[in-house]
Amino acid sequence: MDTALKIAVSGKGGVGKTTVAALLCRALVESDRSVIALDADPDANLAAAIGIPFDDGIVALASMQELIQERTGATSGTVGTFFKINPHVADLPEKLWQEKGGIRLLKMGTVKQGGSGCICPASAVVKAMMQHLVLYRNEAVVMDMEAGIEHLGRATAQAVNHLLVVVEPGMRSIETAHAIRALAGDLGLTRISLIANKIRGKADEDFINAHADGLAILARLPFDDNFMQADRQRLAAWELCPEALAAMRAACARLVPPDMG
Repeated sequence: MDTALKIAVSGKGGVGKTTVAALLCRALVESDRSVIALDADPDANLAAAIGIPFDDGIVALASMQELIQERTGATSGTVGTFFKINPHVADLPEKLWQEKGGIRLLKMGTVKQGGSGCICPASAVVKAMMQHLVLYRNEAVVMDMEAGIEHLGRATAQAVNHLLVVVEPGMRSIETAHAIRALAGDLGLTRISLIANKIRGKADEDFINAHADGLAILARLPFDDNFMQADRQRLAAWELCPEALAAMRAACARLVPPDMG
């Protein structure tokens, strides 16, 4: 089976983007796909959402200064030095990921600002890793992004099979979704759909339908207090929320073109 499905999940902060990414990873695993979950959100919570304990010792790639120096040739604590902008990363995923329930998690982390001297080398390694996973790996890749996709780069964005923008029944998340769509268009990514989250009833559905502005709504996930309970118990997002997982299974089936099944 061809599993080269690459999906970016974005949306305004607080709309449940990470929960949606976790549910999508689980649905893909259940469809017998090998899945890499890429946490590219500075507010990294994807590990907890797929059931990896908070204190499991996952280190973000952007924080691995010795590795970054090794791969880029940069010198720690200096500014303006020469370094490799396309460092070798092909051997890193298997060394760095942590697996839970068939989902292999990689955490990108935040590139530090200021006079650290490593902002450009760290960015180069993170960008190279994202490009490698999207362009050259056969696994399905689900990327939990921040509110925007510009750090994907044009070539990487064009290789993404689908951009899912998570919205809730409110204008701010809808406005963010349209801004993300404009940015995606600038990068050549045209396969965009909405995931409507936190739906309490018909009024919420009608609101999102009225403001989708031509974007397909791939799934509608119910508002469910059990997501909070799962978080408190450090359970995977789907363990107490079977209705949401069922909706994401159906969405997952629509994401995969017939010739990939």
